[in-house]
Amino acid sequence: MTAPALIALAHGSRDPRSAETINALTEVVACMRPDLRVESAFLDLCGPSFDEVVERLVAEGFSEIVVVPLLLTEAYHAKVDVPQAAKAASAKHDVRIEVTKVLGIEGTFLNVLDRRLREALRENRVRELDALVLTGAGSSDPMANAMVSRAARAWGAHHKLPTIAAFASSAPPAASEAVRAHRADGRRHIAVGMLFLAPGVLPDRAKELALEAGAVAVAEPLGVADEVAEVILARYAVGAVDLVPMDALFADV
Repeated sequence: MTAPALIALAHGSRDPRSAETINALTEVVACMRPDLRVESAFLDLCGPSFDEVVERLVAEGFSEIVVVPLLLTEAYHAKVDVPQAAKAASAKHDVRIEVTKVLGIEGTFLNVLDRRLREALRENRVRELDALVLTGAGSSDPMANAMVSRAARAWGAHHKLPTIAAFASSAPPAASEAVRAHRADGRRHIAVGMLFLAPGVLPDRAKELALEAGAVAVAEPLGVADEVAEVILARYAVGAVDLVPMDALFADV
């Protein structure tokens, strides 16, 4: 029996660096599981589209697909856009599609944040820190923003540094405001972590504003990392099991 195909589904961006990063991350996933067919797709703003990738896989003979949304929070895209796209593609192409949980913000992602931060500190020759800011995309969904805030608390506790969660859109504070809040408390060596999966307009703007506000270093987004690839595969494993009919699961019991 052929294993279900895996589609790593990102939102998409007009910034070509975003698609390049997602495609490179998907390559890492494929290298970790060479037995699986792994594809990347995008909801909007760049290609290939989700429907195009599903059509291609069905033409190749796949009858089951597991979709892993490359989203860090359970906001509008996760709750509305992804399920709608999967439902439409399933009906159009007569294929079983299982959508998994989003990537979320796993504890191992803090390791990636640390690596990106160390890279930024080396680049800017910074040897001392007294505060951190962790910037996410921001959402009108307070639960999504709360996930970023929890990650900021965990990251700050790990480094024993005061840490403020910030957002690039839809919710306060902005990264620049968070940096200024630290400076108002007398801190001068403030670094900013980026809780984004890939480069793009929002992280670029957050970086620019944070540096203008006095940050000594701003890390790059999570990007291509084994930890992220491993979570994609963990989500896929659950989705693949969910595609198996219950009578097949208990056939030998």
